[in-house]
Amino acid sequence: MFKKILIANRGEIACRVIKTARRMGIATVAVYSEADRDALHVEMADEAVAIGPAPAAQSYLVIDRIVEACRATGAEAVHPGYGFLSEREAFAEALAAAGIVFIGPNARAIAAMGDKIESKKAAAAAGVSTVPGHLGVIADAAEAVRIADDIGYPVMIKASAGGGGKGMRIARSAAEVEEGFRLARSEAKSSFGDDRVFVEKFIVEPRHIEIQVLGDKHGNVIHLGERECSIQRRNQKVVEEAPSPLLDAATRARMGAQAVALAKAVDYDSAGTVEFVVGQDKTFFFLEMNTRLQVEHPVTELVTGIDLVEQMIRVAAGETLALTQKDVGLHGWAIESRVYAEDPTRGFLPSIGRLTTYRPPAERHDKGVTVRNDTGVFEGGEISIHYDPMIAKLCTHAPSRGAAIDAMAEALDAFAIEGIRHNIPFVAALMRHPRWREGRLSTGFIAEEFPGGFALEAPTGALALRLAAVAAAIDHVQNQRKRRISGQFAWRPVVFDRERVVVLAGAAVDVEVDEAQGDIQVTFPGKGGGAGELRMVRSAWKPGEPVWHGLVDGEAASVLARPILNGIALSHRGFSAEARVYTRREAELARLMPVKLAADSGRALLCPMPGLVRSIDVVVGQAIKAGETLCVVEAMKMENVLRAERDATVKTIRAKPGDSLAVDAVIMEFA
Repeated sequence: MFKKILIANRGEIACRVIKTARRMGIATVAVYSEADRDALHVEMADEAVAIGPAPAAQSYLVIDRIVEACRATGAEAVHPGYGFLSEREAFAEALAAAGIVFIGPNARAIAAMGDKIESKKAAAAAGVSTVPGHLGVIADAAEAVRIADDIGYPVMIKASAGGGGKGMRIARSAAEVEEGFRLARSEAKSSFGDDRVFVEKFIVEPRHIEIQVLGDKHGNVIHLGERECSIQRRNQKVVEEAPSPLLDAATRARMGAQAVALAKAVDYDSAGTVEFVVGQDKTFFFLEMNTRLQVEHPVTELVTGIDLVEQMIRVAAGETLALTQKDVGLHGWAIESRVYAEDPTRGFLPSIGRLTTYRPPAERHDKGVTVRNDTGVFEGGEISIHYDPMIAKLCTHAPSRGAAIDAMAEALDAFAIEGIRHNIPFVAALMRHPRWREGRLSTGFIAEEFPGGFALEAPTGALALRLAAVAAAIDHVQNQRKRRISGQFAWRPVVFDRERVVVLAGAAVDVEVDEAQGDIQVTFPGKGGGAGELRMVRSAWKPGEPVWHGLVDGEAASVLARPILNGIALSHRGFSAEARVYTRREAELARLMPVKLAADSGRALLCPMPGLVRSIDVVVGQAIKAGETLCVVEAMKMENVLRAERDATVKTIRAKPGDSLAVDAVIMEFA
């Protein structure tokens, strides 16, 4: 077994590999760019080596610097994680030439499967079901249009060396093929250094289901069941689960057999994933093979009990797989939510900045439920513009799918992040969505169920009363704390007014607050003097804690509680509301306060996220039509096309290609 390995990656996957290596007694070496000097993976590793400037093309993607870091530290092997150099045949060959072991598949398998075009040819030769398409390299947009016309719309334009949704576009017309071809090539070039793309038929209402395979250097290959990854946005996975709610045992066995056959055909000898596009009728077609560890591997680990990173290390060291196919069983259900630094209320645009608060839910395993959080950040750390926007991967495991979903909803409620925008409210709302809970999924789920984008909802009905009770209890605790501040007049004891008004999401409700035997009693008086509703609230919450944990009428609840001016912002189950608790007189005065209206920014194009201007596609004085492309801004390896919302004339242009812009920076103004 290796004594020391180097992790040629960053973020949560580097931290993930370090944890397993540490458990196996293997020393670790981290590499880092200038932007990652203070990153968590650098702190966790036994040694760390600087490898260059912040852009990945000048650091994490430079093979020679990784090899030199191995030589300098005496690392015997390299784990590539995912992304970056993980699927580069040249990287595996360079390591071999230097006498360093690659903790991944052999270079021949990477060449055959890592290239999306070659992998489809290999799959067809191995008898695996494949999607109709053109597997040759496409020279230009005109050729792409001709091919798409022949195949029939819709089509998928994909980067040959792609992955993670980069360099991928769905096109439903010739015009969309032209634009999609240009954008896919550009993204592929910047992300992978390879601008080759191909076109294939896009299956309507497809599901994305993948099979985890594991092979050794002695010809043994097994599969570890499937993962459903259909909840995607812009071809980027958001929520994954294992097993799939669609598959039955027979379909799982057929897909697994094809995945194993393909892996054996290319002498695959590590962990890898064979991805399929699956129809609602359970027909399936080979999509691609990822010759690396997948982002979503934790759900497979949770349902099988197998540490995939450990298996990769053991296989790379020459060990024979200790498992056979009959040893693999799927137990319970696991769900992974990707927590991204993005604003779901603004079209999921990337968000960067400092994590002023980062308090994930406690990892645990009790009462049949497991909560796991894979992360590469820490409170006070920074989310950089240069890399993927992932903050963490929150996973839950339980005996059933419903229980795993409920556990995920509870864990998301307890996840506190401040300083940047994030997608937790969206994922929390997804957990209560009826179609998701029923398992009626497709890769178009988000576009279909949130056609106008995601908007924060205010709580109503019983949930509104529940949160109003929490707000009243928080206010009561804060008042008690204030009365203990030293130096106050001690003329007579302060008696709090029992009658309060809770203004929640703009709606006012009368309450009465009392204490009894450790509980805070919050009563909502009945109409016409009738009997009111009583909420018994118990919590050890203290002012300053970002999450309120407690019981409401005996039922456990976690509520994010962020202080705002004269109140507190509450978030629970994907619902959000600002709450202010007043005395009756304070409520009367508050109603008289003027409301400040937001300024009109309709005559300017504002940068929706921090990013780099790639192109300005209009000139001053140009008349533009609604929907016309104005400019392209790149952020976190994705190119975002900004279009005109209405007809106008360009008055001034304040940015140029190459400029780095902050969020809401003015790019251009209109007459």
